[in-house]
Amino acid sequence: MTVVLAIFFGTLIGLLLGLVGGGGSILTVPILVYVIGQDVHAATATSLVIVGLTALSGAVPHARAGRVALPTAAVFGGAGVLGAFAGAWLNARVEGPLMLFLFGILMLVVAARMAFGRTSLTAVQDVPRSGLHPPVLVAGLGVGAMTGFFGVGGGFLIVPALVLAVGFPMRLAVGTSLVVIAINSGAGVLAHLRTGGFDLAVALLFVIGGFAGGSLGGHFAGRIDEGKLSRGFAALVALVGLYLIARNGGMMA
Repeated sequence: MTVVLAIFFGTLIGLLLGLVGGGGSILTVPILVYVIGQDVHAATATSLVIVGLTALSGAVPHARAGRVALPTAAVFGGAGVLGAFAGAWLNARVEGPLMLFLFGILMLVVAARMAFGRTSLTAVQDVPRSGLHPPVLVAGLGVGAMTGFFGVGGGFLIVPALVLAVGFPMRLAVGTSLVVIAINSGAGVLAHLRTGGFDLAVALLFVIGGFAGGSLGGHFAGRIDEGKLSRGFAALVALVGLYLIARNGGMMA
């Protein structure tokens, strides 16, 4: 049954990623905890494996098409490695209910970002692909910490940072973001190995389903109203976030 559930929900997450272009991985940790039955800390580490492998596979076509700024990705990801280890260290010291409560708050932020923030990211112009931008270091450290702590990729923060602070056009920001997510996730997995493992079998099943769902989502992406789809998915994320807050808020009292 676990195999079927992992493939099914992996396919669902991949489908959402293919349709809306990002944010789908935010559902991974709640699914691993409440559907697969993992401990929240193990779910965080397993989620990082899923997110990292998915981002790496998605970055390959972008890199081949020249839509990855490797110097910036190296600086952003390098700062993120430090943050990921710090976030993983903190994750191991936070109780499960508090962790899920905070994750619910994060989901509300992501939902708001998806529903209202997409239109502000207008493509600017191609800029020199140097990674030496102070905002990149600061953002990289913060996103890495969030990745290690929550087990999410953080693309909803990386892309705006690259577009608004560095000046990347959207196509370059998306490809570069995937490389950064892969770096941060890899560092987060290594950091979590010190305090507990992850379920590689479940992670691989999610990834297999994600590949299938992503291909299907990409096929239908241009045929569905993107605005309505994003708002609908944002509502789903918000509902799950509210559920986590309501369920785990009482456990902390």
